[in-house]
Amino acid sequence: MTETVWYASYGSNMHSSRLRCYLAGGTPDGGAVTLPGCRHRAEPLRSEPLTLAGLQYFATESLTWTGGRAFYDPDAHGTTAARAHLVTVDQFCDIAAQEMYRTPGTDLDLGEAITHGRLTLGPGRYETVVCTGTFEGHPVLTITAPWRYTDLPGNPPSAAYIRHLAAGLTESHSWTVEEIAAYIATRPGAVLGWTAATIVALLESQATRTDTEAIAPPRTT
Repeated sequence: MTETVWYASYGSNMHSSRLRCYLAGGTPDGGAVTLPGCRHRAEPLRSEPLTLAGLQYFATESLTWTGGRAFYDPDAHGTTAARAHLVTVDQFCDIAAQEMYRTPGTDLDLGEAITHGRLTLGPGRYETVVCTGTFEGHPVLTITAPWRYTDLPGNPPSAAYIRHLAAGLTESHSWTVEEIAAYIATRPGAVLGWTAATIVALLESQATRTDTEAIAPPRTT
């Protein structure tokens, strides 16, 4: 059994500060849920941009962000931008447990996913482990739901969630704001609440606020 795997994140865990909450514990910026973290709290050995065959979509309601969650349909036509983090097997198992709102600390038998392409741990969101292949000799695993993207109504993501997605796509793929907006806006479910133009406006307003805060003089008392 391999000791390390690539965790292919396609949602907010593309953003390194968000992933850090899964690894070391904490509450992500803009989130409502505090995560316990992994048994092994170290940073990933490496992180690399990847493109997965299959389609990212937004559905259900996130307890952390409100709005739709990102899921991955490996059987749908399309491509999904991802960021692969090289982690230990126990780190992957603990990340998966937290995604499923379970207590981390239990090892999963990933052999089925690696051998047969899929491991179903439950009927709901983030309870299906998918192996999309290998990269540089290590299995590439991601976490999603068992259903197809056409099986349930779409639900657009929240502004806070989009900001984390955008930050992750910037860090991993070095996309421009316009490229990020065009990508997110064309994922199923997102179109119900967003257009490329409104996503650009959201991200540019965030950048303006950040720049303003950076140059603002300190308060005096």
